[in-house]
Amino acid sequence: MRTQADRDGDAGLIRVRGAHLHNLQHVDVDLPRDRMVVVTGVSGSGKSSLAFGTVYAESQRRFLESVAPYARRLINQVESPRVESITGLPPAVALQQRRSGAGARSSVGTVTTLSNTLRMLFSRAGTYPPGAQPLDSDSFSPNTVAGACPTCHGLGHVHHPTEALMVPDPSLSIREKAVASWPGAWLGKNLRDILDTLGYDIDRPWRELPAVDREWILFADEDPVVTVHPEREPGRIQRPYQGQYVSAARLVLRTLSDSKSAPARRRALRFVDTVSCPSCHGRRLRPEALAVTVAGLPVDRWWRMPLGELRDLVRQVRGGAEEGDVAASLAPELEARLEVLVELGLGYLSLDRQTPTLSSGELQRLRLATQLRSGLFGVVYVLDEPSAGLHPADREPLLVVLDRLVAEGNSVVAVEHSVDVMRHADWLVDIGPGAGDLGGRLLHSGPVAAIADSAESLTAAYVLGTRAPSPQRELRTPKGELTLHGIDRHNLHGTDVTIPLGVLTAVTGVSGSGKSTVLTVLGESLGHQLGQASRTDPDADPDDTDEVDAASGIRGDLPRASGAEQVRRAVVVDQRPIGRTPRSNLATYTGLFDGVRRLFAATEEAKRRGYGVGRFSFNVKGGRCETCQGEGFVSVELLFLPGTYRVCPTCHGARYNDETLEVRWRGLSIADVLALSVDDAQHLFDDEKAVSRSLRTLAEVGLGYLGLGQPATELSGGEAQRIKLATELQRSQRAGTVYLLDEPTTGLHPADVEVLMRQLQGLVDGGSTVVVVEHDMSVVARCDHVIDLGPGAGDDGGRVVVTGSPSEVARAVGSRTAPYLAPHLAARLPAAGR
Repeated sequence: MRTQADRDGDAGLIRVRGAHLHNLQHVDVDLPRDRMVVVTGVSGSGKSSLAFGTVYAESQRRFLESVAPYARRLINQVESPRVESITGLPPAVALQQRRSGAGARSSVGTVTTLSNTLRMLFSRAGTYPPGAQPLDSDSFSPNTVAGACPTCHGLGHVHHPTEALMVPDPSLSIREKAVASWPGAWLGKNLRDILDTLGYDIDRPWRELPAVDREWILFADEDPVVTVHPEREPGRIQRPYQGQYVSAARLVLRTLSDSKSAPARRRALRFVDTVSCPSCHGRRLRPEALAVTVAGLPVDRWWRMPLGELRDLVRQVRGGAEEGDVAASLAPELEARLEVLVELGLGYLSLDRQTPTLSSGELQRLRLATQLRSGLFGVVYVLDEPSAGLHPADREPLLVVLDRLVAEGNSVVAVEHSVDVMRHADWLVDIGPGAGDLGGRLLHSGPVAAIADSAESLTAAYVLGTRAPSPQRELRTPKGELTLHGIDRHNLHGTDVTIPLGVLTAVTGVSGSGKSTVLTVLGESLGHQLGQASRTDPDADPDDTDEVDAASGIRGDLPRASGAEQVRRAVVVDQRPIGRTPRSNLATYTGLFDGVRRLFAATEEAKRRGYGVGRFSFNVKGGRCETCQGEGFVSVELLFLPGTYRVCPTCHGARYNDETLEVRWRGLSIADVLALSVDDAQHLFDDEKAVSRSLRTLAEVGLGYLGLGQPATELSGGEAQRIKLATELQRSQRAGTVYLLDEPTTGLHPADVEVLMRQLQGLVDGGSTVVVVEHDMSVVARCDHVIDLGPGAGDDGGRVVVTGSPSEVARAVGSRTAPYLAPHLAARLPAAGR
């Protein structure tokens, strides 16, 4: 029974007892309330399992107990915590770096709800033309029927399919797939058969068809229905059917308006000219709304203004408002919320900046700014790497904001890898010492300096500054160069950027300076010029691509990259998931599972039963368990409650049917192999080249603790990135490849950064070019070449401040990166050279 002393102690502590989620080994830890607590450890050590999977999940579970059962169906619930007890736990708010499926209408203004306040300001305090009727706030939103331009429906642009784009090679006939915009497979054949039935010549080159026929095939408004008698194919019975024709242009526009598939939409964009709306000229609203002004400016000008300038304008409106005016009541709140965004280093963004173009770190800071104005106190804020995506110069204001949250009576529990943030914490919790089964133990919980007493902690040496830096290596000589001429996107206007080939290059600059834009444009330009198709894991989500998609680069602001003829491939190695469903995992993504399945199919038992390679796939009928269709679990729908999952009652999570599991290779079933860790599997497959190479490279990038069948949905961003890197390292021919990495150290502990750097240096030594956007100065110091953008963010950035070796950039006057880079270079020089 708990005593009064226990209750008194709970007032200042969150007491976690017996946490055993994932790899946590029954962790007992006390976290002080009203303090900033940082939870750290190597990737896969169990940090997030403690902070989000235990502390936040338990807080949410308790909240949900007070919610009506029917309402719970509407709440996105996290996995139930596995913990014996948590006491002293206040309400919790989680801000994670998870990107929702936001569309083109989601923007900075909608995420922060600042657009709502701005619309109210224009509705109630705007200057209307003489005789104009007052408009309600919906009239100032491009996302409502009342406000949206009727021509473009509030998007600001329209799509025009053209013959030149839909039929890129007019020398081909319709049967030879001249109409490139048509879908493939059966639907494309269906459209060709319908045209043949209608009497069109599908074997004549497109350019020789009469103009009236070409116009009808591509742009017809009518939908004729005919009886199609398809050509008989050997071995197939094909009966006549009723086929309805839809013109090529209408199919493209239908995909753009209705399809939920990102790849399908990207493909459709290849066949249209996207131009500014002829009615609103890109301003997205009806004329009557655009005629209303505040401070002499229409609402769309307010949308496009950087938040820093917008704050100054609101301050001006507040100063000129008389007491009792609507502007006098709305402007102070608007100004205060904008001030927080600027303080968090987001002053370069604008309200109309689309959410999909933001980084995960920017999104998290937007949500953090919204919380700062919520007025809550006594809350635990659980944050996922709040410093992610921040230049060292931007990190200091973030710490001020987090301190303010604590000062207002809240607690902050942040999962972090930044040494600066660790040192700033009031309380440091270190989980480890390793990853997976080698982690999950509490190594330290206490003041930062006391981590020196933890002999097993890999974090201690980095926090205390006692770890010897890696030795200085000789700079590589470039083997050529790529130049992007006149980049014109976001805040880059006519900027030229030159990338040396055959070396490791870092692109640096403050947050919002244009670094990611350069990397994106480089990838799109190379993908387009190389005609490069995407490569995906066949078991993964079709949105998850590695190689740069040539289709993504067809846009008006795409510059050419001179020197592209020296490049063979362009590959993006990012932290996006390797799949969004449990069907995708480490084994399927890397391709090693193909080798495993061949080994099982080659056993005497499999041959006797007539089992081929496909029998050992959990994604196709035959070998998989049909109860769960190879998922290993089944969904359980509950009346008035959210659905849940449970282990499949037939295969008990094995994914395969009993007959398939009876086939053994070296005493193990196919399910047993998927349950192995990479390290364990290495020993088993040591003499099987098709599999051992993949396993060896996975272990080399520090992923030996992961299970072969671990679902992609359970992997962190850092783990996903290293799986992609390992997949590339398996290639025997990597020379001539350009690897593009946007902030590869995000989500990585400093010890994991060392592993990553060894692999990146190895790629360059093998003849590849590696370009990283990076804020970690320890990484920048080890590069051969640096491109520093800035000097500031937004309109104050977008220019090349300095390029050269790390030491040259560290000496540059006017670079905001230089003062942070210089100490890292000095630490790596021999004592006599300092």
